[in-house]
Amino acid sequence: LPPQFSGLLGTVYRRGNLSFTRDGNSLLSPVGNRISLFDLKNNKCETLPLATQLNIVCVGLSPDGSLAILVDEEGAALLVSLIGKCVIHQFYFHKPVHSVSFSPDGKKFVVTKDNLAYLYHAPGKKREFNAFVLDKTYYGPYDETTCIDWTDDSKCFAVGSKDMSTWVFGAERWANLIYYSLGGHKDVIVACFFEENSLDLYTISQDAALCVWQCDTELDGLKPMPPKDAAKEKKAAEDDEELLEEPKGEEIHGKADPSEQETRNKVKYSRVAKYFFNKEGDFNNLTAAAYHKKTHLLVTGFASGVFHLHELPDFNLIHSLSISDQRIASISINCTGDWIAFGCSGLGQLLVWEWQSESYVLKQQGHFNSMVSLAYSPDGQYIVTGGEDGKVKVWNTSSSFCFVTFTEHNSGVTAVAFSSTGYVVLSASLDGTVRAFDLHRYRNFRTFTSPRPSQFSCLAVDSSGEIVAAGSQDSFEIFIWSMQSGRLLDVLAGHEGPISSLCFNPMKCVLASASWDKTVKLWDMLDSWRTKETLIMNSDVLVVAFRPDGKELAVAALNGQITFWDHENAVQTGSIEGRHDLQMGRKELDKITAKQAAKGKSFTTLCYSADGQSILAGGLSKFVCIYNVKEQILMKKFEISCNHSLDAMEEYLDRRKMTEFGSMALIDEGGGGDEGVAIPLPGVKRGDMSYRHFKPEIRVTCVRFCPTGRSWAATTTEGLLLYSLDSGVIFDPFELDIDVTPSNIRKTLSQKEYTMAIVMAFKLNEKKLIQEVIEAVPSSEVDVVCSSLPDLYVEKLLEFLASAFETSCHLEFYLIWAQKLLMLHGQKLKTKSVKLLPVIQFLQKSIQRHFEDVSKLCEWNIYNIKYALAISQQRGMKRPAEETPGDEEELDSDSDYLM
Repeated sequence: LPPQFSGLLGTVYRRGNLSFTRDGNSLLSPVGNRISLFDLKNNKCETLPLATQLNIVCVGLSPDGSLAILVDEEGAALLVSLIGKCVIHQFYFHKPVHSVSFSPDGKKFVVTKDNLAYLYHAPGKKREFNAFVLDKTYYGPYDETTCIDWTDDSKCFAVGSKDMSTWVFGAERWANLIYYSLGGHKDVIVACFFEENSLDLYTISQDAALCVWQCDTELDGLKPMPPKDAAKEKKAAEDDEELLEEPKGEEIHGKADPSEQETRNKVKYSRVAKYFFNKEGDFNNLTAAAYHKKTHLLVTGFASGVFHLHELPDFNLIHSLSISDQRIASISINCTGDWIAFGCSGLGQLLVWEWQSESYVLKQQGHFNSMVSLAYSPDGQYIVTGGEDGKVKVWNTSSSFCFVTFTEHNSGVTAVAFSSTGYVVLSASLDGTVRAFDLHRYRNFRTFTSPRPSQFSCLAVDSSGEIVAAGSQDSFEIFIWSMQSGRLLDVLAGHEGPISSLCFNPMKCVLASASWDKTVKLWDMLDSWRTKETLIMNSDVLVVAFRPDGKELAVAALNGQITFWDHENAVQTGSIEGRHDLQMGRKELDKITAKQAAKGKSFTTLCYSADGQSILAGGLSKFVCIYNVKEQILMKKFEISCNHSLDAMEEYLDRRKMTEFGSMALIDEGGGGDEGVAIPLPGVKRGDMSYRHFKPEIRVTCVRFCPTGRSWAATTTEGLLLYSLDSGVIFDPFELDIDVTPSNIRKTLSQKEYTMAIVMAFKLNEKKLIQEVIEAVPSSEVDVVCSSLPDLYVEKLLEFLASAFETSCHLEFYLIWAQKLLMLHGQKLKTKSVKLLPVIQFLQKSIQRHFEDVSKLCEWNIYNIKYALAISQQRGMKRPAEETPGDEEELDSDSDYLM
């Protein structure tokens, strides 16, 4: 069964607005063209399995938290169910949308685009032919609209604009409030907020000014329009609609300076105060704001990374803090008003701050530039990534969070690796160092350097974790160091071109090195590093990889071929012509077609699957190919992205963007020079950063298979993508018989024929049923059942135990099962060790994670009990037998509380 997309790591925020869920415990963050859900209570992150065509710019969340509207850069919207995590409806707004907001009662939502506001009926719980029905179109502002806010009873909403005005509109046709225009600012309106259960309004502009507006009417004072007038207006609107091709609903035209007659008996606003955030003008560019109505808390973010907390309406400063040196792009407050989320798009930072305790609930940041390499830990629990920003980050695969960042490198990281113990991370960099980091103390404990400064392009660690090798791209040498002493053991010369890839044989002391000189050399570690064999290729070699059992070597070359070698006898055993499978896209600035460009492309990263039967390959395209090694055929192509905000996504350029002089993308708008045409430099990988119009190019820089065999990961332009086997949904029976039914399995179980019931449950292969059967076996019977279990089902049971450990709370029960199985069938399993290795590592990963959690809890309890006893002794509470019963009870209750 093919793996499914399961998560996006390495990128936590790109652009757009952040939104807290209804309970206030989770945060929705737009990441490129996907959306991530951060569960702050359980410390987990999940990327929803859906994507838009372009980067998401705004997110509207329904008040009940079940629906979300995601709108991309060109105005294409997806209506998404956050319960089912699927797309319900697609809609196109035809133009870029600035903001979208649901009414508090969930019946309507407002969308702003250009200088208009559109009121739609929200998709309800009943079935509808069209989920988005336009109700009213509001005219008023002269320039683009920027923000929306609703009153608590959904009667009115306010819209801010770039023309420095704020407009209040009635969601219904009120006799005394149809529209109202507010001025008073000298810059673009960034945010506007209604006071709780009131029409009083706060408006905030980009020049850090806050205006407080008081309304002479309460919400209850809004009068419905007489039925006659309403009917007339509705008929006039319908007549207009017949003339128009596109329905606009009812139209409301606002005027900035209405006549005295029009304002008679209408709602009036008066400005009661105007405040300025900073008199000195250091942080005068206000970029984002959020207001919590119940606690009257206003949070404002500035271009310098500073944020202020004020209490309104008196404008008392609670505190101000600098959280970043980048512009704060989005702010959101949760329902209780305790947590504030900040998004900084410049560095891709996401922060959740608890303002009362002044502490971080969440602090995550991706790589500033693209990731270059990744490596799995031996148990598959962690992933380490290296980026062009010189940072090395370690991620937890179960929570999807980065828990440590190493910043010691001064230049881009080119390769990363885990040692065999899983507690040491190594990284090679263009700054001429290879560094070893300790995951116990989170420090750089070894720095390996070469006698002459060299830029390291690749890295390998042997299976014992004792020998570190790095290849140089300028001196064409391979450097060998000892992990224990940090000394340089040897320098291997012989290649006549830059070293592109290194790989140690997992089973023998042999190092394979690939170079641009069209050779792969095999070095014998036990024989004084002599060249054991030289394999001659037809083209420059880009990457080598050993099969997990060490008996086969895969080599990818510049001509797009993947060749397989029996390295013991230096014989080629097979080859795959992979150039056509890469399926390149055409970049906007390319003068030649994608088909022509593909002739010079090749795979730049290779990786065997955990069982060695398949090989993953990726390169400068949006596809990762998985091949069957034995048959040498393409099994599946994974499209890693459908985000058209990235370059080289389409095979053909859009004809609408082509003119008689070439692609419109060649014109650098507002370039500042006389020459408007941009000519890319040869060899530039990421495009010229000086362009105002900059699109990152889609590419896969590294692919790695998880040692547990359950998932694989790829570092791409979008971030770190994880694909895993999700077998919970698919019915996949095994040796199914006509008598194997759930009722028969339960009947066998009730007769206490446990082994038979387990075998039948595995034949049906329904996870919940297997769990029910295994948990019905008494712990005293586990030994007997394990000994009578057929060999074929021992492996299946081990795999089930490994997956059950991740979710079940019956720790001791499942540990007994694992122990008995391994004790009784250990010798037989050892003969199939290569085949079973992924399953055993999956089991180890699950047990190790529980061990870490439980051991921390136990230690904490032990220390607390010791502390309680020490305190009691100091106070003289631990007295002889004459101690009063009341005192004893008090001490016991204290100990219980601490435990």
